Amino acid sequence: MEFLGVGPSELIFIILIAIIVLGPKDMQKAGRTIGRWLNQLMQSDGWKVFQKTSNELRNLPRNLMREANMEMMEAEKDLRRVIDPRSNPPASPPSREQTPSNETGSSLPSSSVKPTENSSEEND
Repeated sequence: MEFLGVGPSELIFIILIAIIVLGPKDMQKAGRTIGRWLNQLMQSDGWKVFQKTSNELRNLPRNLMREANMEMMEAEKDLRRVIDPRSNPPASPPSREQTPSNETGSSLPSSSVKPTENSSEEND
């Protein structure tokens, strides 16, 4: 386990040097002072901003990949919609003003194509 880039063996070495330099009595005071300083640092707004920025930078590649994947999925849906429009109905139904075309290619409405009895009698 590392803390600020210092592993367990380096930490033991630093503690031994501190005991030699400070002595056992001053070591307790120095430990309390360092503990209070670290506690204030961890609770400060600057440290919270630093941690938040660090997390954002750590998650940046994952977030960018997720966004790119979502854009690719949307582009794929649009492409499928363009290629096969029958599988996906249009968002709004066609208006009634447009005349439907039947399979024979006639653009006349079906009501005008039907012969009436009056029209056959008039031609005779």
